[in-house]
Amino acid sequence: MKKALLLSIAVSSLIYAGGDIAPAQPVAPQAAPAACDFWGTLAFRYDANKDNVNSFGDSANNFAAAGLAIGVEKELGYGFGFGAELGARYTLDGSFNKVGESAELSQAYLTYKAGNTAIKLGRQALPQNLSPWAWSDRVDGIIDRAYNGIVIVNTDIKDTVLAGAWIASFTDDAGSVKISDNSKNKGLFMLAAEYKGIANTTLDFSAYYVPKLFNYGKTYSLWAMAQSKVSNVDLAFQAAYAKADALSSSFAVAASAGTTFGDLDAKLTLGYINDGKTPLNITQFDASTSTTGNPYNSVSSSVLSTFVDDNYYTSFGGEVNGGKQKIVKLDLGYKLPYGKLVSTIAYDKTSGGTVTKNLGAKLGYEFNVKGVDALVEYTYEKTTTTSGSSKNQRIRVSGVYKF
Repeated sequence: MKKALLLSIAVSSLIYAGGDIAPAQPVAPQAAPAACDFWGTLAFRYDANKDNVNSFGDSANNFAAAGLAIGVEKELGYGFGFGAELGARYTLDGSFNKVGESAELSQAYLTYKAGNTAIKLGRQALPQNLSPWAWSDRVDGIIDRAYNGIVIVNTDIKDTVLAGAWIASFTDDAGSVKISDNSKNKGLFMLAAEYKGIANTTLDFSAYYVPKLFNYGKTYSLWAMAQSKVSNVDLAFQAAYAKADALSSSFAVAASAGTTFGDLDAKLTLGYINDGKTPLNITQFDASTSTTGNPYNSVSSSVLSTFVDDNYYTSFGGEVNGGKQKIVKLDLGYKLPYGKLVSTIAYDKTSGGTVTKNLGAKLGYEFNVKGVDALVEYTYEKTTTTSGSSKNQRIRVSGVYKF
């Protein structure tokens, strides 16, 4: 797959800020893109679900989807360029009957690069390594959420990456949603910095500010992370804080330690959330009631890794609203001749909400067949509430081909 997206190249040195604590990637020289570059993704997945009511064999409880994304980026000369991407999704039920189809202009932007500064203006994907509060992911091969605004990245200072952004709105299946007050959209302002001048250590800082977040007033958030490698152990610590005028503040901390023993890698993550309803992920507001509705999932997968990985509004270790939560998670991976066996087990205990605890586990096999990244995975979740408990299971088969 050709590496396109000028700005994505420029910010690739920033750490994977949202979601799981991952090792920072080394800062690499910025290579100029080809005069014209094409890329694409073709993906398919099938989910067989089982809950308290439906079994794996119930077609109404199963889901299948295929997605296709095709993009292009071209230099125009004198540092200018443009890019665009088209995405399409086709969904089916458990009996492979058509449920729906959609197509979208998922990206459309202009770029400019001068020296060590890169600028991208327009509709674009935001990588998690740029923003822990508003980012894009790919579901069924296409971007699930694009952002409209401008992003600037600079690497002039030695061992330092600086990024700034102004985001006016985001676009998803619900349409275009303004981030701030609908009558006078002032948008969201972001700053991010990474420093690698200390041996075996990476320091990251991010912040956002919204002059008027719907009817909740001025809103800001701070996020920081430190990573270090000691012998064969990768250590990381992160903390986040958010406050809106009309809402109580939220804060969260998390730490992880990971290591490798031959073909086995393991990582333990511990976290604590004190959720005061101010969101860290700015898109965690209900788009249909953005001006009058209440925020939910206020501490989301931006702080701790998403467990229900294909649902924006459900995250293991982040679904509390107004409560406190303690989380422990263990990730294990083992290399096999043709792929890797991956597993996760996680537990959280909650106070102050209707959910009292969650238990989840995943076991999957990742492998590559003829250039297709394939996954076979089983997921188990048990949620206990003040009124009872529920169990959910899922078997997933998916494949992604990138070109």
